[in-house]
Amino acid sequence: MPEMMRAAAAEFIGTFALCFFGCGSIVLIAAPGTPGSLVSVAIAFTLVLAVFVTALMHVSGAQFNPAVSICVSLMGKQRWSRTGVFIVTQLLAAGCGVGMLVLLMGGDERMAAALAAARHGASLGVLSDSGNTIGVFGLELLMTFALMFVVLAAVVDERAPKLGGVMVGLVVGACVVGFGPLTGASMNPARSFGPALYGHWDMHWVYWVAPILGAALAAPVYMLVVKQPEQTEQATGRTAG
Repeated sequence: MPEMMRAAAAEFIGTFALCFFGCGSIVLIAAPGTPGSLVSVAIAFTLVLAVFVTALMHVSGAQFNPAVSICVSLMGKQRWSRTGVFIVTQLLAAGCGVGMLVLLMGGDERMAAALAAARHGASLGVLSDSGNTIGVFGLELLMTFALMFVVLAAVVDERAPKLGGVMVGLVVGACVVGFGPLTGASMNPARSFGPALYGHWDMHWVYWVAPILGAALAAPVYMLVVKQPEQTEQATGRTAG
């Protein structure tokens, strides 16, 4: 299989898993008589990212997020044509992930009601429901900034350890616990797009613009804060000499 097809397939699998398991954990909260809480949602997102980012990062970079893909291209580390393919794949995978939840759960009356109550796992919360655009925008921007900073440090940077998936999962889990009830803690346009396909377009543009801007801002900050590999090697060489 050509490399581009393998990379796109990896992006589809990872994004599908993120939406299927992550949104599924949100639906369980709304289903009567089933175990589920904010902590269980955070654990679900943490685990699925820890596993699939680690498993697929050597194939496609395990981006699973249009904002991440755009930021990687802005840094010159990925061709824009590749990013375009990844974004289309991620959106398709998100729609299929949530669609699979609808297919598997929609036939049961109780679970169908839970799907509707949870808005199919939509990334929405108290602030979005109240129309607080500034609050949602600011929180999603800052959370995506934190996510992208960790992605750059733990996955994109060649010096990163092989535990990058765990680090990415943990920062997403922290954001879900901290601000999930307020905005849904999406940090991912594809993650928001999947449930939106089933009728939940509330404040949808914010869940695109804020994550992309937050990720784009993380790149120059990371470049300023963290020394580049060649700088580190030069400094080490001078010390050793």
